Amino acid sequence: MGNYEPLGKHIRLVDIRNTDSITDRVLGINIDKFFMPSVANVIGTDLSKYKLLCKGVFACNPMHVGRDERLPVALYTEDEPAIVSPAYFMFEIVDVDILDPNYLMMWFRRPEFDRLCWLKTDGSVRGGIAWDDICRLEVPVIPIEDQRHIVNNYNTISERIRLKQKINDNLDNQAKAIYCQMLNSEHSACWKLGTLGELLTVKYGKDHKHLSDGNVPLYGSGGIMRYVEKALYNKVSVLIPRKGSLNNILYVSDPFWSVDTMFYTELKQPFYAKYVYYFLRSKDFAGLDTGSAVPSTSSEMLNSMPIVIPDDEQLKQFDVYLHPLFDRMKQNNKEVATLKSLQEILLETISSR
Repeated sequence: MGNYEPLGKHIRLVDIRNTDSITDRVLGINIDKFFMPSVANVIGTDLSKYKLLCKGVFACNPMHVGRDERLPVALYTEDEPAIVSPAYFMFEIVDVDILDPNYLMMWFRRPEFDRLCWLKTDGSVRGGIAWDDICRLEVPVIPIEDQRHIVNNYNTISERIRLKQKINDNLDNQAKAIYCQMLNSEHSACWKLGTLGELLTVKYGKDHKHLSDGNVPLYGSGGIMRYVEKALYNKVSVLIPRKGSLNNILYVSDPFWSVDTMFYTELKQPFYAKYVYYFLRSKDFAGLDTGSAVPSTSSEMLNSMPIVIPDDEQLKQFDVYLHPLFDRMKQNNKEVATLKSLQEILLETISSR
């Protein structure tokens, strides 16, 4: 087993400000621990007070740990600098020949790390964590050669995942191109104008907290959240978020459970599914004004949504054209799920060495 040592022994705060206006690219960190473009409105904000992020430096948002039950932390690996909120902690490793940055980032990705952070949050509504409490967390410091070997194995798996996801992106683009060709075909002039409710029935997802673990995927707006003991629905379906990230439309062809903040659909015919899926993905749900502070949709809105409907023979043909593409994407997704499981196992082995 590695020699567990306080994190504060190996990291130190970095506080370099954007005083010379080197960049105006503002980044945030998502709960999956990756940098992303900031969603904050910085118009009129003095960006010279923001912290300057350079390659090899970590940043974390300490303010929402109690709410999200995760510490958003990420290692910056780009050559070009960016900036983060002044409220973020920025830090670096004191000696990279003792503690490898990528190895530490792997440690940060462990669910157990997030659990320990959550236990140390304060009593505020959002639940922040103090720098001193982060420094008191312990990390297993094993020989640097072993750290780098683990990182190489993890990165090999990550690269395979990226490759499969890139292949799926290309397959999806091919499918979308076929969808667009269908819409612009000479037959489209004969299609009827109807409503989405003519093709499907919108159903509410259900609470899952009572379910034990199993092998049935549980879907939220971001994809599979966990695997549970039984299915809510066992036919092909299109899943639609009810709130928040409304454009995260999902196509599911195996038995599943969906959370209560999602709609799932019962298709009147199974060969409607792919057409409905690309139709919904073409809609700007985020631009819909529902009068709510949080972007949301409703079963009434979906059922009454206008849609041009081809005849059944054309929809069957469309389904047949897309079947091999969807089959390959499904197989790739299964491999990605297996690879991610291997990554989780690799993360768990860090603490058992």
